[in-house]
Parts: sequence; C-alpha cells; structure tokens
Amino acid sequence: MTAYSDVTIWLIIVGLGIGTFVLRFSFLGLIGDRPIPAWVLRHLRYTAVAVMPGLIAPLILFPAATDGAADPVRLSASVATVALGLWSKNVLVAIFGGAATLFAAQYLIG
Repeated sequence: MTAYSDVTIWLIIVGLGIGTFVLRFSFLGLIGDRPIPAWVLRHLRYTAVAVMPGLIAPLILFPAATDGAADPVRLSASVATVALGLWSKNVLVAIFGGAATLFAAQYLIG
C-alpha cells in the first residue's frame, strides 16, 4: 500500500471539494432560478433510477465478502428482489422479500 504524505492527502481532499462545488454550482448556481425545459425535467426524474443500479450492481456481482467472486447467495437474493418488486409493485415487499431470500440462501447454501 502506498503511503501518502499529509500534504498530499489534504490536496486530494481540497481538490475533491472544489470539484464537487464546481459540479454542483454549474447546475444549481447557474441554472437555479431559470425555468428548466420539460425534456430536462423528464430526464432528471429518472436520475435515482439510473444511479441505484450503478451503486448496487458491483455489490452483487463482485462482493467484497467473496473477494470479488460471483456469489450464488447474493445473485439469488437480487433476482428475488427484482422479481418481487415487479410482481408486487411494492418497495417494502421487494426489500423484505430480498432480505428473507438472502438469509435463507445463506443458511441453506452457506
């Protein structure tokens, strides 16, 4: 593991802070009080739907618990979660059904 000096770590933190500020200001500060076109609003509505799979997929396909190897327990739980969500159209049913599948599969498969 590479050891970074204190100055390097602070430069990275400050750089990331400036980058985050500029990214947010470019959207909120410059466009903030202007009317946004309907097509942009329609696309922004799906931002969370687009971000969530990007956050969750690596945890399912390359879990740290198995050193990145595919895990049938997590795959079965994710398939059950998606299937229950599509079938029931209820987030809570999907969450608790997926969790129950995960715990049951861990108990049965190991």
